[in-house]
Amino acid sequence: MTHRTLWCSLRAHRLQLSRSEHRRGGQRMSGSKLFGRDEELATVDEVVDGLPERGSALLIQGAPGIGKSALLDHAVTRARNSGFTVLKASGVQAETHLPFAGLHQLTHTMTDRVSHLPPVQADALLGAFGMAAPSSSASAPQFFMIALATLSLLGEATAEAPVLLVVDDAQWLDRPTLDVLGFLARRVGAEPLGLLLAGHEDRTAWPGAPDIPELRLTPLQPAAADALLDARNPGLAPAVRRLVADMSAGNPLALIELPITLRADGVAAESAVSPALPLTTRLERAFASRLADLPSDARQVLLITATDDDGALTEVLTAASALAGAEVSVRSLEPAIAAGLVSVDEFRIGFSHPLVRSAVLGSATLADRLAAHGALAHTLHGQPDRQAWHRAAAIGRPDEAVARQLDQVARRASGRGAAAVALTALERATALSEVPSGRVARLLGAAELGLELGRTDRAASLLHQADQLELRVLERARLLQLREGLEVDVDTSTPRLHLLITTAERAAEAGDPELALRLLRSAARRCWWSDPGRELRERVVAAAERLPVPELHPDLVYTLAAATPVERAATVLDRLERLERQGGYDIQAAATLGTAATMANAYDRATGFLRHAAAGLRGQGRLGLLAQTLVSLALSAVHTVDWETGLPAVAEAMRLAEENAQPRWLTGARIAKAQFAALHGDLETALAVIGEAEGRGLSVAHPSNLAFIQITRGLIGLAAGDHAEAFHCVWRVFDPADPAYHPFLQTIAIAELAEAATGDDQRAMAKAALQRLVTSTGAGEAQLTRINLGFAQALLADDEHAEEHFRSAFALDMSRAPFARARLMLAHGAWLRRRRRVMEARTPLRIARESFASLGVEPWRERACQELRSAGEGSKRQSRSDWDLLTPQELQIAQLAADGLSNKEIGQQLYLSPRTVGAHLYRIFPKLGITSRGQLRDKLGMN
Repeated sequence: MTHRTLWCSLRAHRLQLSRSEHRRGGQRMSGSKLFGRDEELATVDEVVDGLPERGSALLIQGAPGIGKSALLDHAVTRARNSGFTVLKASGVQAETHLPFAGLHQLTHTMTDRVSHLPPVQADALLGAFGMAAPSSSASAPQFFMIALATLSLLGEATAEAPVLLVVDDAQWLDRPTLDVLGFLARRVGAEPLGLLLAGHEDRTAWPGAPDIPELRLTPLQPAAADALLDARNPGLAPAVRRLVADMSAGNPLALIELPITLRADGVAAESAVSPALPLTTRLERAFASRLADLPSDARQVLLITATDDDGALTEVLTAASALAGAEVSVRSLEPAIAAGLVSVDEFRIGFSHPLVRSAVLGSATLADRLAAHGALAHTLHGQPDRQAWHRAAAIGRPDEAVARQLDQVARRASGRGAAAVALTALERATALSEVPSGRVARLLGAAELGLELGRTDRAASLLHQADQLELRVLERARLLQLREGLEVDVDTSTPRLHLLITTAERAAEAGDPELALRLLRSAARRCWWSDPGRELRERVVAAAERLPVPELHPDLVYTLAAATPVERAATVLDRLERLERQGGYDIQAAATLGTAATMANAYDRATGFLRHAAAGLRGQGRLGLLAQTLVSLALSAVHTVDWETGLPAVAEAMRLAEENAQPRWLTGARIAKAQFAALHGDLETALAVIGEAEGRGLSVAHPSNLAFIQITRGLIGLAAGDHAEAFHCVWRVFDPADPAYHPFLQTIAIAELAEAATGDDQRAMAKAALQRLVTSTGAGEAQLTRINLGFAQALLADDEHAEEHFRSAFALDMSRAPFARARLMLAHGAWLRRRRRVMEARTPLRIARESFASLGVEPWRERACQELRSAGEGSKRQSRSDWDLLTPQELQIAQLAADGLSNKEIGQQLYLSPRTVGAHLYRIFPKLGITSRGQLRDKLGMN
């Protein structure tokens, strides 16, 4: 009998099951009525009905059988009746290790549209689905590029009709798919795109979208439970009815399924549904009790189906035949269909509820489960990834051949941008390793992926396992370098630095200078966090300079800047200038060099490198490193009061740091935001944001972050005119006993300290701190360092020497430090006025006022105006600048649109949909009083 003929013989069973509605959730009646779920239905209807105007997302949570699937079915029907496009997927536990399997389920009907995407997005998405291999010259597709491609694909579809994504059993989706859905959920506001996910009660069902609204389903009230029993199981004997009601505890699936299991006399079949058991276990045993009555071939097919990760009917039957040692036909499924355990069509087989799968697996012996995986592995020729997973599950002992297969799975997963799957594969391969060196390599590779994904707990565990093994020199060095990535211990202890230096020297002797340099870079970074003393810092630099690497190697420049930002400032600046002229450095190098420049206070040099790095990282979708780079760019922009660069960088960095779970860099972004708010005079925002940075950043309390926070609080105090508070905060950076003490940031903080010092005691303390800085830095090499020292010397000088110090400070090149120049002008004018040289005072005060006004620094502009009034000259009120009317993200979009980029091109850069970009421009135009994109350049002063 042919497969088609056998299928026809099952059609009657399928139709019968459809009428009796043996399906997940099982609680639907005529139409889409759900008993006792009026409020929940209204919530779901709101998501669906609102799609033409706005997008939204909802996570439905609850126990198995509580009605999640029925709500999803209702939403699907409502959406389709409204003419919307509905894309569905369902998580399967066996698929959690298959990268982007759930995403492919959702979008497979749209693969013909992928060719219309920008090539880099199309390649990334097809590579994720294993439908195209990345070119040898290209790096592996980054997750965010895949997510952006999905957003673009769905955005194109919404131009024809609203799109509803529906996912059941989300807790079993593969992690890359869940992350993509979280990415979408955070960006659906301007799109007619809806997401409905249903999963188990714990929040881990959707870890990538913590702020998405939740709908938690609770058991039915007694009246609704009675109505469901009357509708689905009329005529139950009173005793059975009471038992069902008690045992179901308001669970709709239990109300439907338990009467089938219970005998008419109310006794549970073989005590399978004992009231003493938890409800989920009762349901599983209720389903399991039906398995016992099935023929052996039917049970074998169900076991293969429960073990399979695809559900293809032909594949299941082939594997079942291999397991049985004889041909198993589709006819063997008839009893299982009749029992309401599975649903089958011409191509696929699926369980009526996930608990049926659990019941099947729970009823099988360990030997049977291993044999089922073995049968599937034997069947899956031409599908190496799935075959490897089933082979790994089919053996209960180490097997190096299978471990090597999983190595290949990990390599392919990484090549498809699915680092989470690669991590799982390497972890499993580690457990199967027979060769010690292979086990070590896999542990370290998995730990590296864990760090890349931000899963420091898993990375720490893997590194601990590796540490228990016998390691060779380079393996020990790599383990130490990976441990640095955990950033748990930020205390710069002398033993830790000695260990890093010694291990680096051994790695170099073993023939890996690049690894040695990375270790020394880590040591230098610790030196910058908290100064361990010049001798140890010089030892780090000496070890790095002995390595056979080019003197312009970015990691070497970084090491010099971090370990000796004052002593080797001249060398660092010279190499930065040479690299800037030379060009040709890659994106990673640009990010490293930009950060090195900030450590050496060469913020004027940092900006170019950081802009280059940010543009490249954004294009590659490396958004984790992009967030770090944007924080450095924002802090650099603060020093030049470059709002157009800094504000968009802050907004993007905060968004990305939150999405990527990067608390340290989120703290950095908040610091930059608070500094900009203080400069602008928005003190309420500045205090709120720096409070968040201080409160939430305690878990990543690096000394540098603590110092930046106190410097920011000092800036806020100066903006508010509270000099005493400003001095108290900034002094903490100079106090060796304070956790915020940071000698390398004192050359930044000295300007605030000098301006805040008003009383004699404070001025004496500030002068002493200034003298120590002058002694330690000499003339200084970084321009900002020289400017800040000159500014402080002028403000803190005695009256008889102040004129000389002001002249020396004005002689410095301040062309790239307009705010510092304006502050110096204000201080000089105020000093002249206090000396009763009123006519002379007006000129620097006017310059200061106009400079502050052009920079948008309102508190200092107002102070200059007050000084001018005291000098007998009034001032006009400053009007708001055009950029001041826009939010930071609106400003960024307006800048890109003014440069001639289309909505689609802007969306590609900012990882937003074109429709979202359009919505922003719709709000931008009236704010600026314009009607076309062509007017943006004039309004933003970009001509």
